[in-house]
Amino acid sequence: MADARSPLENEIRRLIGIAGPMPIAEYMRLCLTHPQHGYYINRDPLGAGGDFVTSPEISQMFGELIGLWMAAVWRQMGSPENVRIVELGPGRGTMMHDALRAAKVVDGFREAIVLHLVEISPALRQVQERRLQELDTPTAWHDKLEDVPGGPGIIIANEFIDALPVHQAVKQSDGWHERVIDIGPDGNFVIAAAPDPLPFFATSMPRGLRNAPEGAIYEWRDDGIALELGRRVRSNGAALIIDYGHAHYGLGDTLQAVAGHSFTDPLRAPGNADLTAHVDFEALGQSAESMGARIHGPVRQRDLFLRLGIEKRAAALKAGAARNKAAEIEIAFSRLIADGARGMGELFKAIAIAAPELGALPVFEDLS
Repeated sequence: MADARSPLENEIRRLIGIAGPMPIAEYMRLCLTHPQHGYYINRDPLGAGGDFVTSPEISQMFGELIGLWMAAVWRQMGSPENVRIVELGPGRGTMMHDALRAAKVVDGFREAIVLHLVEISPALRQVQERRLQELDTPTAWHDKLEDVPGGPGIIIANEFIDALPVHQAVKQSDGWHERVIDIGPDGNFVIAAAPDPLPFFATSMPRGLRNAPEGAIYEWRDDGIALELGRRVRSNGAALIIDYGHAHYGLGDTLQAVAGHSFTDPLRAPGNADLTAHVDFEALGQSAESMGARIHGPVRQRDLFLRLGIEKRAAALKAGAARNKAAEIEIAFSRLIADGARGMGELFKAIAIAAPELGALPVFEDLS
């Protein structure tokens, strides 16, 4: 039985044996970023041969429109001669490749760019380097956002926050208890509640959720990334965060695992599946705002891309394409802006964080 376990599963069992049940956030961190066995460390998880497909891989339109948004923001910043374009979790480099290719139509923008990619995966760094080398843009890689040099900057993060570790607490009769990973009677991993309630936890929760019924689950992330985003852009910069999640505080368990383009058990085969949880955009915005930044949105991805002109871009691409290619473009267009509870255009949201002096950002002028 032990031989069938992944190396990471054996390591997690060892840690639980030493320190006791493990908070879900720590389990998620190990599954995704363990230095030897983490999911993101040794593989390219994207595409038909991987585990999932992100929006930039669905259509070039995604990256192209983000590129034009970045160029418009750069002009609004006063067209600085040296601007840091930062992408968090660049995947295969597809979005940034399409973005900078499209943005070359804006005079001076490409020449002003130094590209900074925040990526922990050695495997993906190699893919990104190959993908972006033809752009002839100065590029540096970093393990974390804090390592990127300061100065005027535009930060993009697509499906990055959802993969950051999430904590969970469950309401019981004596208060809120952190949810943890333990080893059950059958020898398998189980989710349990820590025996002691979290002290003073209820007073730190959003006021509207404090009287939740027993059994309710509340999720939260450490706000380090949001604070750093707010700190970086508050003088002369902006960030655009696109991810799936909820616009306002809420309750519920959103932890999920994906492998082979299908949902799977998050407790099964740790390190071999992608673990994510919904983004709380209200919490993200409030943390960034506390650092002096201004928040724009969140808005639905559908609204963001319709405002950016995705209909016109799709029409232009279809006009010059063969019939079968035009049909693919239409399918991709519809998928990116699909509404409904599970549609990407509805489920995915976008929030911008920027220096207050920039005023209303492109596309966000009258969206709320």
